[in-house]
Amino acid sequence: MFQFAMLSSGSKGNCFVVKDGAVCIMIDCGTCMRYVKDSLEEFGSCVEEVDAVLITHDHKDHISALKVMKDRPIYAPVEIKEFTCGKVVADAVFFVKHVKVTPIALSHDAPNTVGYVLENGSEKLVYITDTGYVKEAYYPLLKGADYIILESNHDVEMLMESSRPAFLKQRILGDEGHLNNEDCAKILSCIISAKTKMIVLAHGSQEANTVELAMEATMKMLKSYEGELHESLVVAVAEDRTMLVGGAYAEKVEVCSGNWTSLLEFVSNV
Repeated sequence: MFQFAMLSSGSKGNCFVVKDGAVCIMIDCGTCMRYVKDSLEEFGSCVEEVDAVLITHDHKDHISALKVMKDRPIYAPVEIKEFTCGKVVADAVFFVKHVKVTPIALSHDAPNTVGYVLENGSEKLVYITDTGYVKEAYYPLLKGADYIILESNHDVEMLMESSRPAFLKQRILGDEGHLNNEDCAKILSCIISAKTKMIVLAHGSQEANTVELAMEATMKMLKSYEGELHESLVVAVAEDRTMLVGGAYAEKVEVCSGNWTSLLEFVSNV
């Protein structure tokens, strides 16, 4: 069974790690190197145990700590100059030991940005951040995932009222920008199923979003969702340099973060 931890998520740095038995995979490595090492240790792992590092794109907040992984196999959608030993991924399926990895093309202002779908034979995990939209053609592949990590970057009203320059606001709102809370919820409504046990809302903007607004948009969608939902579905909002755990690992530790809630808890309080 998958066990995972979002080590950090946001414009200041992104790093995610997932285990399945003897396999350990990291997605992005864009935060402080010391924090990566310490967080891996807290997760019960270490740099030497990472079997592969999957990079989504080459923006600094996704690769800034990659040097700490220089001796591990690196997969990226573009060549990263400092890491000539890396493998360039396209849309072809590949395996990290027994875990099937399917890259999916996203739309962001970085060359060949991708998301990843991981499958271990019994569970599916979807990881998508940094995109202006998700192609509907991918929905059948994404549907039925046990775990969905999806970008819920900004609240449109907060973004427009922020002090950011107009060109940056348009970049974020555009097709090569970031998913807002409502668009994230719409995509989730098309890909969740009764198998989905956890949703992680990721890559939130510190200036143009809040945990509460991101959670509200997704919970509003779930409350009106007409399909069948997992009875123990949990929604969480990932934050910068705050470990957020899920899957089998969540059963081993006490979950005390204030940004977790279950669907049943939400509905009972409405």
